[in-house]
Amino acid sequence: MAKSYLVLDDGTVYEGTSFGYETEAFGEVVFTTEECGYQKSLTDPSYKGNIVVMTFPLIGNYLIHDEWFQSDKVQASAVICKEYCTSPSTMYPGKTFDQFLKDHKIPGITGVDTRDITLRIRDNGVMMGAVTQDEKAIPEIVKKLKKMPRPDESNLVAEVSRKSVKEFDEGKEDTVALLDFGETEATVRALRMKFNVVAFPYDTDADTIINYKLNGKNIKGVHLSNGPGNPAHPAITEKVIPNVRKLAEKLPVFGIGLGCQLIALAFGGKTYKMKFGHHGANEPVLYENRTYITWQNHNYAVDEKSLEGTGLVADQFNVNDKSVEGVRHTKLPVFAAQYQPETTAETWETSILFDRFAKAVKEGRL
Repeated sequence: MAKSYLVLDDGTVYEGTSFGYETEAFGEVVFTTEECGYQKSLTDPSYKGNIVVMTFPLIGNYLIHDEWFQSDKVQASAVICKEYCTSPSTMYPGKTFDQFLKDHKIPGITGVDTRDITLRIRDNGVMMGAVTQDEKAIPEIVKKLKKMPRPDESNLVAEVSRKSVKEFDEGKEDTVALLDFGETEATVRALRMKFNVVAFPYDTDADTIINYKLNGKNIKGVHLSNGPGNPAHPAITEKVIPNVRKLAEKLPVFGIGLGCQLIALAFGGKTYKMKFGHHGANEPVLYENRTYITWQNHNYAVDEKSLEGTGLVADQFNVNDKSVEGVRHTKLPVFAAQYQPETTAETWETSILFDRFAKAVKEGRL
């Protein structure tokens, strides 16, 4: 296999071995602490524009099946790992990690010191990076990285959101709207277990959602999905924030990830970009005097001090860095969490938030 290089915008270069698809790729370098489920992460739209460093030392030791995808393609720009397993378990049918990346034209690098990369990001914050197989091009790539805009300077939500309305009629009593900022298949499945679901593009007008009918019945609640990018991006501020506020004043609303940040902004709060974000399946969150181990993927967070006077209060906190992990409104049936509470093996405990949403839809209160 050919040599490949991870180049950071500070000029640091890591040499490794290429696997997956051999091509040049650019993105913001982040690290994730997951041991498994990497196909779930890499197909999560929240990773749009990211080069993902896997901190777990051995990756690819099981085959990848299409049923585990969170969207229809790999959203990350590239993958970096310490060791790529060339003899995976065949317990599950599927493709090798190498073939999976080849099929989606995503480059990977193995044989690099991922611990050193992780510490560099932890200490200095996320950096722009590039993957290349051309050693001679590295000096020019460094110059390019220093001038290159961050992915979240673009409206990434527009790139990953659905383009048309889709109905999921499950024969349930209540119907909710899913506003798609980068929805995952796990979120859709979790909602469909309790409701009929109508999924809308991210910039759908609030009145369209409020007046929409499925089998003659109105929408009774709204879910704001997770997604990539800056929640305060001008396009989001102009198109989405007013809609979120209007929906929250009319219907029960439950947000996760980006949806949590949008709720904060809609009521006058503020968000900020984190130094290196939360990415992984082992983030401890304190909620109602219990600690939950959560699966997370977000680069932005809610500023707790900015919530004063907004009607929102922070009711969940990260045990490690004390950042806000959830908010709720004191008068309206509106609440949100920064993590992914879907009913999967990693996050079954926090699926109680979907029960809370079901109660809010049924009773009109938290």
